[in-house]
Amino acid sequence: MVGRPRSRAERLNLDAVLAAAVELADSEGLDALSMRAVARRLGVEAMSLYHHVANKEALLDGMVDTVFTEFHAPEPGGDWRSETRARSVTARAALKRHPWAVGLMDSRRNAGYRTLVHHNAVIGCLREAGFSLALTGHAFAVLDAHLYGFLIQELALPFEPGQDLAELGEHVVAALPEGELPYFREFTLEHALQPGYDFGDEFEVGLDLVLDGLAERRAVEQSASGG
Repeated sequence: MVGRPRSRAERLNLDAVLAAAVELADSEGLDALSMRAVARRLGVEAMSLYHHVANKEALLDGMVDTVFTEFHAPEPGGDWRSETRARSVTARAALKRHPWAVGLMDSRRNAGYRTLVHHNAVIGCLREAGFSLALTGHAFAVLDAHLYGFLIQELALPFEPGQDLAELGEHVVAALPEGELPYFREFTLEHALQPGYDFGDEFEVGLDLVLDGLAERRAVEQSASGG
């Protein structure tokens, strides 16, 4: 005997709910996120979602967990520098796709399993490379500070990619009193407004400075311990 076809709500699963919630936040922002709005996007009643997520907070936990899967997971035993560099570069790309997530990634009280798997990979990569527990903590903190801090600044810039920055910058400089703020004027006219300058390029430059510092601190630590 052939059973009746399952309804859309019956075919629903957690991954589909989270995917719809992420798509909604990407297109309309977190202010538009609600259980009802996600249900509309899926073509089901809001009550159907509660079989998969307990409430909106649990939905946010799952969305953050989903975004973490888009970060490169460093390989313990691999080259720590290239692995953590790839992690930061892919994380920035993921968070530019999901800008609503920037302030949420490490703020959830109930971290999902995939979030913890990712953190374990970062810690494992550093520990297998000879970082002490303390230096592992310092490294993880400064790498994330660079990642999230840069993104907050980048996403807040008062212009869009491709906008005529020369016109914008010249307007700012022209408004300055003559002879004042010479260093700002020099930097703006002779560097930031030159052809080819892109603020986004500063991310990897800063990342390499962070990695250089960590490599130096690791070498000092290993030398002190006789490693």
